[in-house]
Amino acid sequence: MIKLTRIDGTSFYVNPDLIEIMEATHDTHLTLTNGDRYICSDDPDVIVERIAEFRRMSFGAIRRSA
Repeated sequence: MIKLTRIDGTSFYVNPDLIEIMEATHDTHLTLTNGDRYICSDDPDVIVERIAEFRRMSFGAIRRSA
């Protein structure tokens, strides 16, 4: 899960595997594979980096246990 910030400043977590579309307007709009939509204040480049870090952590855990 990656941590994102709503427009009102509260935090929420989303499974990055479910992100289908990310649109950068004044805010960042995420559409998940199930059709749910979220608006967050995080910059799309920051979200991409968080997804990359999530993947590095996930695959690193798999490699260490193998």
